[in-house]
Amino acid sequence: MERNLALVPTPSATVLGIVGSYRKGGHIDTAVSAILASAATAGATTAKIYLQDQHIEFCTNCRQCLQAPGRSPCIHRDDMAALLDQIEAADALVLGAPVNFGDVNALTRRFLERTVCYGYWPWEAPAPTQQAQPVTKPAVLVTSSAAPALLGRWATGAMKTLRRLATMLGAKPIRTLWLGMVNPKDSHLPPRYQRLSRRLGQRLARG
Repeated sequence: MERNLALVPTPSATVLGIVGSYRKGGHIDTAVSAILASAATAGATTAKIYLQDQHIEFCTNCRQCLQAPGRSPCIHRDDMAALLDQIEAADALVLGAPVNFGDVNALTRRFLERTVCYGYWPWEAPAPTQQAQPVTKPAVLVTSSAAPALLGRWATGAMKTLRRLATMLGAKPIRTLWLGMVNPKDSHLPPRYQRLSRRLGQRLARG
């Protein structure tokens, strides 16, 4: 006698894109969107957040959020806590920010500084004893520069900063995408970047 076994659907991965650019529809936004679109085609659930649309106050370095292990509340009552909730719930991340004055732009730096809430540095300790939360998800890092990609990687700290941001958010970068010699008047992705974006999206969809 045959039994009908109910098939339990495999939960789809949730891929969250975070755009730190000031330009919607610009190079960073276009690349992040392409990766997310590919992930969605591969079966993932996707979402995108623009940092410029979030109310994120500047870190005042008061260290109140560092007095207990794990993520602690901030003195600010803004959108940061809800944003971190979304990030923690995601299975994979796409982090995008442009080069501005030799590193990622100020909008992304402000966001990075607020991730200090994952640290642990009580007043009696001479130094932090916990730098970030455990790494549990993959991430793709995206940046762009007017300089050629090779020169940008060598001469700026943008990718290093994005890697640090990923670590603070509990993610391990599996690939980077550097858009070099960008033209602000044309945010269309060249074919090779389109192909790479498709592969990256498919990889993230697998979680």
